Amino acid sequence: QVQLVESGGGLVQTGGSLRLSCAASARTFFTYTMGWFRQAPGKEREIVAAIGRWSGTSTYYADSVKGRFTISRDNTKNTMYLQMNSLKPEDTAVYYCTARSSAGITTTANGYDYWGQGTQVTVSS
Repeated sequence: QVQLVESGGGLVQTGGSLRLSCAASARTFFTYTMGWFRQAPGKEREIVAAIGRWSGTSTYYADSVKGRFTISRDNTKNTMYLQMNSLKPEDTAVYYCTARSSAGITTTANGYDYWGQGTQVTVSS
């Protein structure tokens, strides 16, 4: 069982930045593909970004965040990050950290095995 704990959410103005962190309990954190999803009120959960196992060379970004968000991982700290710049009101959502024990990035929520509780990000206009 892997426990994931997100932090770093909050309220920010349009154009501002936030960095989300996801701390994982897995001793073999480096073997997990990791991802960030978000869910806005009344909308389905959607993928934001994902990063492959090991060194995290492989990454994926949703079109809506390309060029603004950066996903990374620090295997020495069992932690994944999401640097969010140039935030927009439409980025407002609860952001979830996810982990997948299988190799390869997938963009569907049911492809991930473990989920954090989520952290709220609110971007004011």
